Amino acid sequence: MLQAFGKTRLYAVILALIGAAFAPAHAAEVKALRIWAGPEYTRAVFDVSGPLDYKLFDLSQPERLVLDLRGSKFASDFGTPEAKGLLKAVRSGKQGEKDVRVVFDLEQGVRPKSFLLPPAEKFGYRLVLDLYPKSVPVAIKTVEKVLPPGTSRDVLVMIDAGHGGEDPGSIGPAGTYEKIITLAVSRELKRLIDREPGMSAQLARDGDYFIPHKQRYQKARDAKADLFISIHADAFTKPEARGSSVWVLSPRGATSEAARWLADRENRADLVGGVSLDTREDTLAAVLLDLSQGATMEASQAVAGQVLAAMRKVGPTHKSYVERANFIVLRSPDVPSILVETAFISNPAEEKRLNNAAERTKLAEAILEGIRNHYRMAPLPGTWFAANYGRDKASRHVVARGETLSVIAARHGTSVSALRSVNKLARDDVRIGDVLEIPQG
Repeated sequence: MLQAFGKTRLYAVILALIGAAFAPAHAAEVKALRIWAGPEYTRAVFDVSGPLDYKLFDLSQPERLVLDLRGSKFASDFGTPEAKGLLKAVRSGKQGEKDVRVVFDLEQGVRPKSFLLPPAEKFGYRLVLDLYPKSVPVAIKTVEKVLPPGTSRDVLVMIDAGHGGEDPGSIGPAGTYEKIITLAVSRELKRLIDREPGMSAQLARDGDYFIPHKQRYQKARDAKADLFISIHADAFTKPEARGSSVWVLSPRGATSEAARWLADRENRADLVGGVSLDTREDTLAAVLLDLSQGATMEASQAVAGQVLAAMRKVGPTHKSYVERANFIVLRSPDVPSILVETAFISNPAEEKRLNNAAERTKLAEAILEGIRNHYRMAPLPGTWFAANYGRDKASRHVVARGETLSVIAARHGTSVSALRSVNKLARDDVRIGDVLEIPQG
């Protein structure tokens, strides 16, 4: 009897588990709604307690987007935020006995995209709506500007403020969001670069909104930028970690990206400087990509070394050398790219420093100094740097790993004392990335 009762209970448990597994996932609590507005789309993010059923449809005259959440309810403290971007207003309420409804009043017709995100890090389930304008302005093709003889162009730097919008990045002990710091440093760096002779800058994002990693470096490619810099603030589990660092793409990252580009016909069409590879053999495509990536990674390493050397003058660096990692944002095959960790936001002292406008200016000035030194040493053809520094490139030397003052003097046919005199050195010590003037004559 007991055995039969045990089996009955076991069957009941199994049936309950099967029923739970296959029951429609739609009863959820809607906890909060956040809205982010970028230049290309508006994003609405609902924090929900779990998977849910929903229906999305639009209405016209006036333009509205309606979201019905089936079998769901609003949390007691749920409220609709201020409308932004493509939204004029946001309204919410019950729809029937078991559903709730959110109505977005629109400035114009939109093309919505929706998806449910599973829990990740500090976030739970999120229902995301991305709203794109229905009427996208047609880009007007212009003839590329031809510079008159004797003139030169600026070096164009694309500055990427890390994180943004729904992605706050790391959060400091005092509650500072990395995304706020990266935007502040990026804006300051752009201001300084735009004042610099022969240089100009653009921001990948100039507000609090999210951009996928691949779109960030694609912006640099579309703008035909000479350099891409992604600005971040580091974090670690131990608050003692400190110092700036500079990163470039690892060979492993370059290899995986090369495979993706070679497999993607759309990418292959504009793989290397606009050279179409659609009609070329795969071997030739691989060779051209390898040449492009090799030059790009070499240039990335060179400018990263200069930036790290300059940042060493305004504060501690986490490591004494340029580091490598498989960052997606650095994977452009034809735009030299570096990532700068300005400081550790997880360190209370460095968090305070990052919140100081004068300190952020020092960091931006150091990054600029590194960029400037690089292009003085290796000016790009047709640029202001080529016109003003191209003829005396050989008069400067960037200190590499393992080099001493005596080695550098021997390489350039001069003496250690002459090097010390020209560069006003009190001792013979030199560090990686230092730029030395080479005596002439």
